[in-house]
Amino acid sequence: MAASELYTKYARVWIPDPEEVWKSAELLKDYKPGDKVLQLRLEEGKDLEYCLDPKTKELPPLRNPDILVGENDLTALSYLHEPAVLHNLKVRFIDSKLIYTYCGIVLVAINPYEQLPIYGEDIINAYSGQNMGDMDPHIFAVAEEAYKQMARDERNQSIIVSGESGAGKTVSAKYAMRYFATVSGSASEANVEEKVLASNPIMESIGNAKTTRNDNSSRFGKYIEIGFDKRYRIIGANMRTYLLEKSRVVFQAEEERNYHIFYQLCASAALPEFKTLRLGNANYFHYTKQGGSPVIDGVNDAKEMVNTRQACTLLGISDSYQMGIFRILAGILHLGNVEFASRDSDSCTIPPKHEPLSIFCDLMGVEYEEMAHWLCHRKLATATETYIKPISKLHAINARDALAKHIYANLFNWIVDHVNKALHATVKQHSFIGVLDIYGFETFEINSFEQFCINYANEKLQQQFNMHVFKLEQEEYMKEQIPWTLIDFYDNQPCINLIEAKMGILDLLDEECKMPKGSDDTWAQKLYNTHLNKCALFEKPRLSNKAFIIKHFADKVEYQCEGFLEKNKDTVYEEQIKVLKSSKFKLLPELFQDEEKVLSPTSATPSGRVPLSRTAVKPAKARPGQASKEHKKTVGHQFRNSLHLLMETLNATTPHYVRCIKPNDFKFPFTFDEKRAVQQLRACGVLETIRISAAGFPSRWTYQEFFSRYRVLMKQRDVLSDRKQTCKNVLEKLILDKDKYQFGKTKIFFRAGQVAYLEKIRADKLRAACIRIQKTIRGWLMRKKYVRMRKAAITIQRYVRGYQARCYAKFLRRTRAAITIQKFQRMYVVRKRYQCMRAATIALQALLRGYMARNKYQMMLREHKSIIIQKHVRGWLARVHYRRTLKAIVYLQCCYRRMMAKRELKKLKIEARSVERYKKLHIGLENKIMQLQRKIDEQNKEYKSLLEKLSNLEITYSTETEKLRSDVERLRMSEEEAKNATNRVLSLQEEIAKLRKELHQTQCEKKTIEEWADKYKHETEQAKTMEKKLVEETKQLELDLNDERLRYQNLLNEFSRLEERYDDLKDEMNLMVVSPGHKRTDSTHSSNESEYTFSSEITEAEDLPQEPSEKKAPLDMSLFLKLQKRVTELEQEKQSLQDELDRKEEQALRAKAKEEERPPIRGAELEYESLKRQELESENKKLKNELNELQKALTETRSPEVTAPGAPAYRVLLDQLTSVSEELEVRKEEVLILRSQLVSQKEAIQPKVNNSQQMQCVVKLHCITDLSTPSENWGCNFLSAFTQLLLNFFRLLESQLQSQKKSHENELESLRGEIQSLKEENNRQQQLLAQNLQLPPEARIEASLQHEITRLTNENLVREMVLQEQARGLTFFNYLMPLFFPFPPSLPEATQIIHCVMSSNYSVCFEERNSSRKRNLVRSQLANNWYSLFIAQHFCMKEG
Repeated sequence: MAASELYTKYARVWIPDPEEVWKSAELLKDYKPGDKVLQLRLEEGKDLEYCLDPKTKELPPLRNPDILVGENDLTALSYLHEPAVLHNLKVRFIDSKLIYTYCGIVLVAINPYEQLPIYGEDIINAYSGQNMGDMDPHIFAVAEEAYKQMARDERNQSIIVSGESGAGKTVSAKYAMRYFATVSGSASEANVEEKVLASNPIMESIGNAKTTRNDNSSRFGKYIEIGFDKRYRIIGANMRTYLLEKSRVVFQAEEERNYHIFYQLCASAALPEFKTLRLGNANYFHYTKQGGSPVIDGVNDAKEMVNTRQACTLLGISDSYQMGIFRILAGILHLGNVEFASRDSDSCTIPPKHEPLSIFCDLMGVEYEEMAHWLCHRKLATATETYIKPISKLHAINARDALAKHIYANLFNWIVDHVNKALHATVKQHSFIGVLDIYGFETFEINSFEQFCINYANEKLQQQFNMHVFKLEQEEYMKEQIPWTLIDFYDNQPCINLIEAKMGILDLLDEECKMPKGSDDTWAQKLYNTHLNKCALFEKPRLSNKAFIIKHFADKVEYQCEGFLEKNKDTVYEEQIKVLKSSKFKLLPELFQDEEKVLSPTSATPSGRVPLSRTAVKPAKARPGQASKEHKKTVGHQFRNSLHLLMETLNATTPHYVRCIKPNDFKFPFTFDEKRAVQQLRACGVLETIRISAAGFPSRWTYQEFFSRYRVLMKQRDVLSDRKQTCKNVLEKLILDKDKYQFGKTKIFFRAGQVAYLEKIRADKLRAACIRIQKTIRGWLMRKKYVRMRKAAITIQRYVRGYQARCYAKFLRRTRAAITIQKFQRMYVVRKRYQCMRAATIALQALLRGYMARNKYQMMLREHKSIIIQKHVRGWLARVHYRRTLKAIVYLQCCYRRMMAKRELKKLKIEARSVERYKKLHIGLENKIMQLQRKIDEQNKEYKSLLEKLSNLEITYSTETEKLRSDVERLRMSEEEAKNATNRVLSLQEEIAKLRKELHQTQCEKKTIEEWADKYKHETEQAKTMEKKLVEETKQLELDLNDERLRYQNLLNEFSRLEERYDDLKDEMNLMVVSPGHKRTDSTHSSNESEYTFSSEITEAEDLPQEPSEKKAPLDMSLFLKLQKRVTELEQEKQSLQDELDRKEEQALRAKAKEEERPPIRGAELEYESLKRQELESENKKLKNELNELQKALTETRSPEVTAPGAPAYRVLLDQLTSVSEELEVRKEEVLILRSQLVSQKEAIQPKVNNSQQMQCVVKLHCITDLSTPSENWGCNFLSAFTQLLLNFFRLLESQLQSQKKSHENELESLRGEIQSLKEENNRQQQLLAQNLQLPPEARIEASLQHEITRLTNENLVREMVLQEQARGLTFFNYLMPLFFPFPPSLPEATQIIHCVMSSNYSVCFEERNSSRKRNLVRSQLANNWYSLFIAQHFCMKEG
């Protein structure tokens, strides 16, 4: 039948679980091919859907029938898979307290962590002589089977005990040896067993250590051969060891320890006989403190040292030898503390009289200088010479550690040799049984060379185990004479080839060790190049280039390459060994003499016993000159050879397997951890055994067992006298597929799952038969019971009903009488009680109401009087505070506004003077206007964004208000519900009435609040209208800017026209130079106009290349006439300026005469100002003279080559002209500053100001006169003047832009402040709302109303204060206007007054209005400058 047909309703399956590994579940409905989900119910009653893998469609494994649960042999299970094995082991271990279970030929032993009474003499006698399957699984059964096969087949036997550290390997091996000693009947049984067991303390002390998984982990493997004579009695034993973990001597990982013997020595350092060893605490020595865990909980190292010494005595090691061993171990500890100092990068030295090294040399009996020398040097021998080479500090430390490891390994081998000598027998050995106690598969976070060798050994043992299991399986089929095919099983030969074959990992490692500059990195690269992507079992980690991964039979293991070469070389310098051999200490040379006797690992003794070691393989004979050669063999090569010899030994014997399982990591008795158990089952090969068994016919029944079990499935006619034929007939009917079973000579063999199918059929038939029997018997019983019960019920009903009728009539009569009596009695009692309560209540109410009315009257009277007093006091205090505040504010405003007005006046005067001189400035104006337009656009965008933010804030504020209102409504509703609920209590009616009155008052207040809110909305709408007006004004400003652009374009056209004129004039000047009659051209035009004209001409001249002087343009008469007309105009202007200068001089003389008549005021300051002015005038004259000299030099040396634009002389002159212009600009700025200071003086210094102005006018006139002198190079002076005008105009524009920028920034800051205040108000509202929600309903309503009233009151107070301030300001302004402006001001004055009013600088306007002189000055400056007039008009339009 198909396997899917077994997945029917109520079938039980196993599903994966992260905690328990596997969980049992039951199908709730039949599985049909194509279903993607199984409906399951777990044992705890929870239903779930199990999704099948869409790729593999693999169904969960089925659970075995209950009859097979707890089987003592796992191969007898119908379904052989991991969950079945795990469940069977758990049931036997937890429920039945059975620690042993068979798995074919393998005995699975689970450590109970508890002493069990199953190893006594009676148990040994019970198992003696019994077959392996006749008794329950036991270590004695395996030992009996090995002993029996040795005697029967005359073949050596082996019991292979493996498992993790702490799984009970040593205990199992000990009980196996005890069984052999008991059943062999040897007279020396106790002696041999005691000696073998006595070796455990010493071997554990020197070979065991604490690891992260076990406090007493064996760090070596051992194979004990128990020898028997011809009568099969024990005569002796021999021990072999494998792969001692020497690296632990010099390094321990975190939370680990070195070998126990070192800590035992440190714990016993206080003993008198150990004083000479100079030992101390374990934390003092480098080799014992690296793990950071020198103490094991529950272990007394000093007591363990006593046990170790007793074991040594029992093994025949004398006290002198014991002290020698301890002396060597102490020397190793002191050697670890030896330190090196670097001389340079390639050499090092040991400090003189180094204490650890001197103690080591004293204990070892060697010379200090010699050992110190060879620890820092090495000898290199060539074919002709020998060199002594110093080594670096790192190599010296490695050599020190290698020497310590080598000494410890030789000491370990020496102790093992003495144990073997103690166990050796003189009688000839006939046969032996070997007990192999070897490490199991290991994988840690960091795996190194030791784990690689251990897992390599387990691969070899697993291969041997698989081959043996497969062989036994095939022998069983041949014995029963059934047809069979080759069973496919996992062969780990590829993994073994990867490790040990040619060009394998070990070969590459040995090859790299022979290279002069070999390293772990180069070896790793060779591994990647050789095996990566070529061998499926070899992988490279993603994040490391110094590691590799091997897929072992149990799991993937990642090995770190670091340290592989060093551990494989196990390099010890020969010079250091020679120093130790020359020791005066007798035991030390004896250790290295044994090393010289080491045999080649390929040789073996005739008996098949090979003395193996993890560090060296010991031969029987040594050829001359071979010792040094063998000493150079790598550890990997030695281990491979010793492992081959072990496999040869095991293959030459009949193996028996014991797999020890560690049930938990905490050593709890009879506690089963499924995850740990599954890991070990996968690693020890038990599941592989099951898989091989499941591949064939795992279930096997004898014919009689099958007939007895499944007789119910046979009909009477099918039962024959021949049981075999009967079973055949039945199976052919029940199982149609003949490949699912086979008939042997004595057994029937079933495929996996067939026994479960037969059990299902048997259970279904028994269930149907049971149901039929139950149905018939239950029907007959129920009919009999029904007839009896019916007859009895009728009789009982008759008597009961009569009795009930009589009782009911009597009850009715009594009830009626009782009701009548109760009615009258209750009426009387209630009436009396009511009358008393009514009288008492009326009296109490009268007294209480009178008392409360009097109290309320008194309280109201006190409150009324206190309110009157508070009103008058608070009003008086508020008036006093208001008057003081008002006076202080008015005073501060006056002071501040006066100061700001003065500053503004100075700024306006300077700007007015500077603007007069920039009438026709055009260059760079378009760029400035574009920048202004861009800045205005940016400010408009910022303004719009701020408007959007303000609208969003208003929306959020309205939503929050609506939320608060809804909360108030909801709270009011809850209050009304609470009031309605309390209406039932009569005593609270008056209080309810009061609350209703208060509610009415709050409603009135709410109406007033809503009115205030409407007012606020109206004001908000007004603000929006104001914002719209601002937008319209901004648009108007943009229109004005466009108009100004048009004016600028007109000015550009005028500029281009003047440039054309300049070209014509230039040509005319060239003509004049040629003709002697036209050398002089008088120019009398004004300074501003000439400056502008010459600036444009020079700029154009610099931009365009000059034509050669040879090319002369023809004379244009019309242009000549225009120039004459222009000269005439300039002369007239010069004359007018001369007249004005004369008039100014006369005024200055008159003012000087008046000043002489007055008393001297501030003489020192006035003299300083006059001296400063004279200085500036003299410097201006010097500059003028230098300019004239330059003009003359230019006129005298004028030639086409010199005056060409690219000529060197021309460039020098231009540079000088630029420097002179810059200096002139600086001087003019100083003049302007001095002029502004002079203007700001009082009337006392007015004459000096007039003198400075006159002098400045004289200077200007002289400049104009100089410009109008007959000279061809008058344009140079004009260029400097125009450049000064241009720079001053740029400064004016920058100041205007900065002021506009400041105003916008102030407006932006105010808006940000408003946004921040709104945010704070919103947060405060949310906090208050959260606090109100935590209050009870009544307090919540009252608090919310109080908060709303407070907020609206504050807002109204703020608005009232603002309105009052505005009204006061308007009143004050209206009051002052008639006083200071008795007549209408002119346009410049109006412009400045409006600007001052908008800036809130009233005092400037009033001061300028009162000062007639200043007013006339401003008026004259604005009248002379049409551009200033245009700016003032534009500003008036802008400001409204």
